[in-house]
Amino acid sequence: MKKLLSHIPNQFILPIFIVSGLIVGLGIYTVYMSRAYSYLSDDPAACINCHIMTPYYQSWNHSSHAVWATCNDCHVPHDNVVNQYAFKAKDGLYHAAIFTIKGEPQAIRPRDDSYGVIMDNCIRCHTQLNTEFVKTGMISYCDVKEGKGKACWDCHTQVPHTDISGLSSSPNAIVPLPESPVPEWLKRSMKNEN
Repeated sequence: MKKLLSHIPNQFILPIFIVSGLIVGLGIYTVYMSRAYSYLSDDPAACINCHIMTPYYQSWNHSSHAVWATCNDCHVPHDNVVNQYAFKAKDGLYHAAIFTIKGEPQAIRPRDDSYGVIMDNCIRCHTQLNTEFVKTGMISYCDVKEGKGKACWDCHTQVPHTDISGLSSSPNAIVPLPESPVPEWLKRSMKNEN
């Protein structure tokens, strides 16, 4: 570290440390306030950190899938951990960008990559049903796009979100609110000022 600092003029060392501290501090603050750490979990409540996901959380919570499946069980690939978190990060960053610029549609629907993952997960969870009982066989989402069959949700339109889920479909949805990131000492301090 000393060798690196010896190449920098003395008048720049303090400003570099101040700017670096600000960048690191703002980064930590952003992660804390956005609850970015919650997305590493399997908790479905993490999805409602963004209020636009409230109707989807509510429809899932009142479906048969809520008993045994989390959001990640359907919406994230399960072939390996690296792919799982890479997909989750890519999808999450896309959602965050769209939400930040207020570009979300009234009815949020998965992108093509997500449809493929969801269909693979339907088949993964319901393999025995598809092969032994109903004998429908299994096709990929690519086959569906080519017109070689139907996607699971073409028949099962109400599972698990319903086909009418949208931002205006349940404006007063009752869901668990994310815990406030404001520390208790700061809340008390703010109450004392008023």
